[in-house]
Amino acid sequence: MPAWWARPAAGFRPRAAVLVLPEVFGVNGWVRSVAERLAGHGYAALALPIFSRTAPDLDVGYDAAGLTEGRRHRDQLTAAQFFDDARAAIAWLQAQPGLEKRPVGCVGFCFGGHLALLAATLPEVAATCDFYGARVSTDRPGGGPPTLAVVPQISGTLLCFCGDKDPLMPPEELAAIQAALAANGQPPLIVAAGAGHGFMCEASADFNPAAAAQGWHQMLALFAERLL
Repeated sequence: MPAWWARPAAGFRPRAAVLVLPEVFGVNGWVRSVAERLAGHGYAALALPIFSRTAPDLDVGYDAAGLTEGRRHRDQLTAAQFFDDARAAIAWLQAQPGLEKRPVGCVGFCFGGHLALLAATLPEVAATCDFYGARVSTDRPGGGPPTLAVVPQISGTLLCFCGDKDPLMPPEELAAIQAALAANGQPPLIVAAGAGHGFMCEASADFNPAAAAQGWHQMLALFAERLL
């Protein structure tokens, strides 16, 4: 898989490894910048091409054409395929110098956030951040029970984020996520006031600087606490 690999500066031992799961737009410039920013905070970050079978080099813009193309590949991915790729990526990460057998973090955005819930069930993943992963209460890639049903299988810590102005995450979805988190001892759903769907992404029309700054702060705090 042609993943994007970002590491701390030469001579610095990584604090831990983080798997970065992109939106449907692929491992584009913004996703690569997330990995590089994590590297700047001391983490070795691997941005995974979630459509490795149908579009491993996908890198499209935040426009209607890019969204259509990304969703076309999204609809061909199955949960089983994603698990195969995530396990392979984690095994590779845990074989890197300084990262041998150490716990891994995961962060995903939009559809990558949806997939992050699946990744969180893997025993190597100690901390997960799901940013506006929509449809987790109703869908699962490739079919089957909704992805939200896996929450009881998560042994690490899961943070779920969304904006209160997100049209892709209606009240019913938010209520289902909050109930699943509460029932399984996970932190409550974090709802950013005044934020839309892609509030973390500077390249998105919904970018919200205040919400993004808070999201980064909470993500880094979780990784610092759990990825020891």
